[in-house]
Amino acid sequence: MADTEINYDDAIDYWTSTPATIDGVLGGFGHTSLPKTDVKGSLSFYNRVRSKYPEFDQSSNINKRALDVGAGIGRVTKDLLSKICDKIDLLEPVIPFAHQIPVELERANLSNKLGQIYKIPMQDFTPNEGAYWIIWCQWCLGQLKDDHLVTFLIRCKSALQKDGLVFVKENNTSTLNDDFDEVDSSVTRSDASFRDIFIRAGYEILHVELQRGLPSGLLPVRTYALRPIDR
Repeated sequence: MADTEINYDDAIDYWTSTPATIDGVLGGFGHTSLPKTDVKGSLSFYNRVRSKYPEFDQSSNINKRALDVGAGIGRVTKDLLSKICDKIDLLEPVIPFAHQIPVELERANLSNKLGQIYKIPMQDFTPNEGAYWIIWCQWCLGQLKDDHLVTFLIRCKSALQKDGLVFVKENNTSTLNDDFDEVDSSVTRSDASFRDIFIRAGYEILHVELQRGLPSGLLPVRTYALRPIDR
């Protein structure tokens, strides 16, 4: 199994040595069309989920708080979640990235949207019960071993508000096999592997899409909207 080769210390060491910039967190693609294309696709996906699952957005008094998982320097919070949520907590274990988050949000005049910054690895983090309308996980779950990812997603279920959802946006392999990357000690999973993990964690997939328009040479990227089955 590719995920058994993941070493959490190696992953933290790699990302700590990476510049806390948009180019750093996006692997050198920060100044391409990737950021804008990604956010545009995510916002369109979110709007389609709202249309498909109206109870997700119907409560007038809901506290629309989000958790940005694997937040990096706050790119997804700044460009996406701040547009649709009242307050965002961010989970980022790489200390230089976590320290850059408030700087990025202040530059964008979004300090009022900043909640808590949790400098904790995903596998060690337990979110507060019933806290979140949206839990957004993007380009980070490959750092977790399969069993730890299942456990993390189970914890996320109890952290959702009524009718809240988990969103997962991740690279997929082009085959049925998962691939280990020794550079950052992560695994790229197939679509089938993600679906199996979601079932193991007790979720159903409300909607899934392949991201269009990314720069050539990148892996396929899929976004999944997940709803707990046992709610």
